[in-house]
Amino acid sequence: MPKMASGNKVKQSELPETLERSSAKAQRTFAKAHDRAVEQYGEGERAHRTAYAALKQTHERKGDRWVAKDKPGPSDPRSKQATTEAKRSGRGETYGGVDAEQNTKQELYERARRVGVIAGWHRPAGGLCERSVSLLREVTRIGERVTY
Repeated sequence: MPKMASGNKVKQSELPETLERSSAKAQRTFAKAHDRAVEQYGEGERAHRTAYAALKQTHERKGDRWVAKDKPGPSDPRSKQATTEAKRSGRGETYGGVDAEQNTKQELYERARRVGVIAGWHRPAGGLCERSVSLLREVTRIGERVTY
């Protein structure tokens, strides 16, 4: 179903729940990307994945809504993959919309503290350490039920 109505308006009834609680910009980003993907790929999972990929470039999921990032860009190891084939093969994690690339150590630690995750933390120069990855997984899992 189309997510955009006439006059650049979003059909609220067609949005996922997390987007109903999000800004108008997040809603438009998702709706426009979804409608374009439906034109190209047809209705279904691929259109939804494409729309979420576009949304994750500019927004980050925080609890039960999507919030604009400070600067656009890939949010996780999978979206940083160079080719579509590499992304489809499942290399890298997605962390459920949590921006693992642009959040600082302190921001992720604060988020973990709010949802009750306690873990050791350090972020080596080469990327995320295994404890950090575990922390992100847990924040994603628990954070789905937490409102910030």
